[in-house]
Amino acid sequence: MFDTKTVSLEWGGKTLTLETGRIARQADGAVLATYGETVVLCAVTAAKSVKEGQDFFPLTVHYQEKFSSAGRIPGGFFKRERGATEKETLTSRLIDRPVRPLFPEGFYNEINVIAQVFSYDGECEPDIVAMIAASAALTISGVPFMGPIGACRVGYVDGEYVLNPKQTTALADGRLDLVVAATKDAVMMVESEARELTEEEMLGAVMFAHDECRKVADAIIQLAEKAAKEPWQIDLSDNTAELKAEIKGMIGDDIAKAYKTTSKSARSDALNAARDKVKAHFEAKGVDGQTMMTAIKLTKKLEAEIVRGAIIKDGTRIDGRKLDQVRPIEAMVGVLPRTHGSSLFTRGETQAICSTTLGTKDAEQMIDGLEGLTYERFMLHYNFPPYSVGEVGRFGAPSRRDVGHGKLAWRALHNVLPSHEEFPYTIRVLSDITESNGSSSMATVCGGCLSMMDAGVPIARPVSGIAMGLILEGKDFAVLSDILGDEDHLGDMDFKVAGTEAGITSLQMDIKIAGITKEIMEKALEQAKAGRAHILGEMKKALGSARTELSAHAPRIETITIDKSKIRDVIGTGGKVIREIVAETGAKVDIDDEGIIKISSSDLSQIEAAKKWILGIVEEPEVGKIYSGKVVNIVDFGAFVNFMGGKDGLVHVSEMKNERVEKPTDVVSEGMEVKVKVLEIDNRGKVRLSMRVVDQETGEELEDTRPPREPREPRGDRSDRGDRGDRRGPRGNRDRGRDRGGRREPGERGGGDGPAHVPDFLKD
Repeated sequence: MFDTKTVSLEWGGKTLTLETGRIARQADGAVLATYGETVVLCAVTAAKSVKEGQDFFPLTVHYQEKFSSAGRIPGGFFKRERGATEKETLTSRLIDRPVRPLFPEGFYNEINVIAQVFSYDGECEPDIVAMIAASAALTISGVPFMGPIGACRVGYVDGEYVLNPKQTTALADGRLDLVVAATKDAVMMVESEARELTEEEMLGAVMFAHDECRKVADAIIQLAEKAAKEPWQIDLSDNTAELKAEIKGMIGDDIAKAYKTTSKSARSDALNAARDKVKAHFEAKGVDGQTMMTAIKLTKKLEAEIVRGAIIKDGTRIDGRKLDQVRPIEAMVGVLPRTHGSSLFTRGETQAICSTTLGTKDAEQMIDGLEGLTYERFMLHYNFPPYSVGEVGRFGAPSRRDVGHGKLAWRALHNVLPSHEEFPYTIRVLSDITESNGSSSMATVCGGCLSMMDAGVPIARPVSGIAMGLILEGKDFAVLSDILGDEDHLGDMDFKVAGTEAGITSLQMDIKIAGITKEIMEKALEQAKAGRAHILGEMKKALGSARTELSAHAPRIETITIDKSKIRDVIGTGGKVIREIVAETGAKVDIDDEGIIKISSSDLSQIEAAKKWILGIVEEPEVGKIYSGKVVNIVDFGAFVNFMGGKDGLVHVSEMKNERVEKPTDVVSEGMEVKVKVLEIDNRGKVRLSMRVVDQETGEELEDTRPPREPREPRGDRSDRGDRGDRRGPRGNRDRGRDRGGRREPGERGGGDGPAHVPDFLKD
């Protein structure tokens, strides 16, 4: 029934298997990839024709994690997979970025790539398996895909590169979490988070990954030799030379002049005027829609040629900068009065306003994934409103691009954060791009770092980021520092590097051509290092290090540790006690199973009140120590005082004042605040208190001037009270039974020689 084709590869200590022909046979290409016990199905479908008027390549990648793959039921009300999570969005981008450049220019058929995780073993990461499955499915589908690509994850532990470590442990055990996708000849995509790696260490990791990617690409080629469908016959020949020459003669000079204009808006107006000129010319000629669309695309190609030629030949950039020159930078902090920390970072025509908010543990982000429920205490959210580029457009939920840019900045800043023990706050950084002309994600890194420092987050070192570009023509190339938006669109590489003065914390690279050599990458990394250092210097002019004081509007958190056996006393039955503490003091109280209590509030007095209350509950009273308390109950013989949180003690009426007190209500009333000294704690835990030896105003101990009581005479000296014995005679002669009478030895109670103290049956 099934015509199954399989290829296997021993890779990183586990078996990678690629299978086709059994599942999803109606798709153009479908591959079931298994690595360890992680299984991902990827199916590729392609439209057989191009939609009329379409002039772009509609490639859509969907990655989906099935909770059943890990033996879990999804959280939430609906209990099913709904919409893409952040992890799914980021993985979809991981697949899209390296495969998109490998389709030929002019191919506009719509393509769907759908990767679904059906089994997850907790060890082999499904994102890498999905990338491999997608590459294999595209390769065998027959569509004009110039792959295949291989993909892998690389860690760096104790100076050694590690293949495909578990993502959650890559940075816990080592200093690097790197994902690379590459063809046999060239690296296509790099995504990483690192703990201040040097340029040499990072380049070594990329080269190590490329070698491993080649092994996977070879395995996919073996599968394609067995199972590939007939390649599509498409006409990609370029017969537009005459049309292109006509357009160049018409607006070539206009475009060259426009790209010498340094202002983005003025340059955009000049380019639009040139494009309108071309459109009007061909409309006057009465050409069809397809020819008009071709003319518009050729205009864009002409723009790219002019810009790229000027950079390669003359080293002249659009805004007149040198190749390694960074645009003017203006950094400010404390720009928003009510936020916990804020900054405004401007680099040329790119600007980000960033704010940092500090919260308590209950503000942590709850993430439901294949690994189970996890909590994240550091969040970074990136927003790109349409006004930032002077356009009208969609405004609302974050796009895939927004999620990806935010995660890149998150990776750049994540590893310089203090530990939770050192700084027990939940941190959220918000970046709103208010102007954009190249590398708004790196502006987010710089602005986000400054806003955290302004908020008083004790980061290890400041982080800066820079976007590098590449123009490659044959063997000639130029690496550009701090690229403009146009240089990004017209160039061959987008290479973003973030890090401290000690090393790289994040690297992202997207290649638009298959020809990036080690030499080019080395040059780009070295040039980026100098650019990062320059930007760091400009940032330090605004703020050199983190503030030592938190904002007045930020919550304060104080941590105390109690004995585990006292946890239930603090919580109380059904949470009664802890709710009362929160309601009365206004502070937030979080307690964990280890007895660590975090008390938080923006008002220090609330923290102190809650702390005092809790310590009062868990501390044991000490004899001789003075406490503050409240009268909670008055009885005939004294008053019960609540002190040390939940503990009660008795102030006997004789201990209220040195002079005689007729009744307790003459001295105290319910709810009255009093100062008491602990006199005695009996073996049952009952506490005897005194007010009279404590100054009720100051709380200082007073000298006890009351003469001491005469000691009670011992019961053994009472033998001279024989009349008492005579008085009790009848009771003593009463027959109370042998058992009760035999409990005491003669003379046990002192004076036991008297006749009244000895039962008759014991007498001689």
